[in-house]
Amino acid sequence: MTFNSDILIHPGLGNSGPQHWQSIWEKRFNFTRIEQQDWETPVCADWAKILNDYVTRHDPANVILVGHSLACATIAYWASEYNISIKGALLVAPSDTEAESYPSGTNGFAPVLLTGLPFRSITVISNNDYYVSPERARLFANSWGSEAVNIGDAGHINVSAGYGEWDAGLELLKKLDKGY
Repeated sequence: MTFNSDILIHPGLGNSGPQHWQSIWEKRFNFTRIEQQDWETPVCADWAKILNDYVTRHDPANVILVGHSLACATIAYWASEYNISIKGALLVAPSDTEAESYPSGTNGFAPVLLTGLPFRSITVISNNDYYVSPERARLFANSWGSEAVNIGDAGHINVSAGYGEWDAGLELLKKLDKGY
């Protein structure tokens, strides 16, 4: 499998460890990981600025962002703040920063931004994600103008939920790479 786009991986809170599908994809395809300065107590404006720095190192029209969890909210805020149109975004397991179950320590990510994204996107949701209800995840996807893909009982779509390789996710990324 090859990709024609510049794929930028954006992990969520705590970063993605070596067995996470984002890390596996990064190594397997030589994708670029967006390195935030604070993975544990992030500030949304800081994350959005660093995200913008990475995007503008490439031709934005050829960039696909792959965000997991808190990175989905970051991408929504970044799109609103910087208004740069990219090729697309794969938004996986968006976390609900307004939920009581959401970990403390983040700043500026709530409320979740519910404005349309100026680029194509696919939002992957689970029926039993402990960081977001399926109803809220669908609300996010609809508000962002994303194609919503529900993959069933998949937890937070991370290592603890059994997602390492995740070939089905690669197929969704390939769909964005081809322009749908």
